[in-house]
Amino acid sequence: MLVHPICSPPRHTAARAVRCSLLLALGSLLLACRSTPPPTPITQLNPQQLHGQQLFQANCAMCHYDRAEGPLHGPSLLGVFKKPYLPSGAPANDERVTYTVLHGRNLMPAQPALDPQYDPNSLPDLLAYLHTL
Repeated sequence: MLVHPICSPPRHTAARAVRCSLLLALGSLLLACRSTPPPTPITQLNPQQLHGQQLFQANCAMCHYDRAEGPLHGPSLLGVFKKPYLPSGAPANDERVTYTVLHGRNLMPAQPALDPQYDPNSLPDLLAYLHTL
């Protein structure tokens, strides 16, 4: 049976529609992967996290954003523990962040005010706050 070309859709149009659908689905998936959950509202922080937020404001906020994206002088720490890696490429875990805070890295100076020998709660409280971002 012969089908008139006007009555049947061209093959390349159907293939194009499938490709467009796949690209849209892939794009949506990639956008969903990049988004991170919002930080915990400050009004919902527990006392340890609130103390950590105060420590962040006193020691870190001059170089890092905590609740905004983009760099200040250093990278934003929004979602720092919600990603597998730090901006440096190191694993995003308490050990790596602790080492960086205490010893510095590249342009970031060490933060001796957060050393546990001066205040044993400072670093755990700061880390607790960073986990809420």
